[in-house]
Amino acid sequence: MNTLIRHAGDFRWDGLPVLNYKEDGTHFKTISRQVLFEGGPKLGAQLRYFEILPGGHSTLERHDHIHSVMVIRGRGHCLVGDAIYEISLNDLIHIPSLTWHQFRATTGEPLGFLCLVNVDRDKPELPDTANAAALKALPKVGEFIRL
Repeated sequence: MNTLIRHAGDFRWDGLPVLNYKEDGTHFKTISRQVLFEGGPKLGAQLRYFEILPGGHSTLERHDHIHSVMVIRGRGHCLVGDAIYEISLNDLIHIPSLTWHQFRATTGEPLGFLCLVNVDRDKPELPDTANAAALKALPKVGEFIRL
């Protein structure tokens, strides 16, 4: 592990590849990630940077592990459970275990955020037909989510 990883400008870091958000074919739009820090067995945490281009969104999902997210670029909205929040620079978002969540960038600027998670974590669960129908039945949630 490097002691120092320099910021290369434009929300990129030297020597760290910009990766596809996911490789599993789930539903998302214009989002990338960089793994900034992997804490190993003594810390057990991973810090990642996600960037969603204007109008893009993350996958609607839930999982057993929690997330701690801090917005460091732009503005957008996020779904956490059955609530939709407007988010902007320096906002902190806590996503509890087994809670549906999705992030969306505004149409005018990218949304960039740091995400702290356990190194060892479970795979995301996507909504099945019944979960999707229940979420769509919630007026504001149904309008917000992208599947």
